[in-house]
Amino acid sequence: MNYYKNLYILGTSHVSQKSVDDVEDFILNNKPDIVAIELDKKRFYALTHELKASFRNIFSLGVKAYIINVVGTYFEKKIGKIVGVSPGSEMKKAIELAKKNNIRLSLIDQDINITLKKLSKAITIGVIFKFIGEIIGSILFKKRIIGPFDIRKVPPQEVINDILKYVKEKYLKIYVVLIEERNEVMAKNLYKLINKYSDKKIFAIVGAGHEFEIINIIKRIET
Repeated sequence: MNYYKNLYILGTSHVSQKSVDDVEDFILNNKPDIVAIELDKKRFYALTHELKASFRNIFSLGVKAYIINVVGTYFEKKIGKIVGVSPGSEMKKAIELAKKNNIRLSLIDQDINITLKKLSKAITIGVIFKFIGEIIGSILFKKRIIGPFDIRKVPPQEVINDILKYVKEKYLKIYVVLIEERNEVMAKNLYKLINKYSDKKIFAIVGAGHEFEIINIIKRIET
């Protein structure tokens, strides 16, 4: 948990029961006026209605972006089954409690279609072969890319930092699309909330890899 002025921001794992419990604990015990979540309108609707990928999305996203979306969703669900927590459960809990307690809900993330289209451009054939090569190398030489951590919990900050550093160094364009640009979008949206509702307590829920940089960006905007 981190905070700045009237903003409290929680970094979560999307497949962690601990994150679900932390969200519930803060909302029930601190009674925020606004709950802001790392979703856009499309992902919010998909999460709350449990939508499956549709071939119609190919026309709006493009083939590569559609495949990226399907593959990413598949692996997230597989991890969710391993740990016994459905992907996005902490967001669902936040939505449920916000509705139950008449708390204003704010969606702060970038439109998922924009993110996927940019990601499809970032993932070139060269990037794919590089990624496959690193996987094969890690299997053959048993070399760990990132230190071990419990996927049932939010990784320690040093592990998060190692992951972000690795992605930034090895796959800069992907890092920019998935992390850097979305941090800017979410920070600006939270900055607007902080100033528009300066007398209100705002509780933001984002992936653990976004938490600290979002705070830094907000501070930078204000200076």
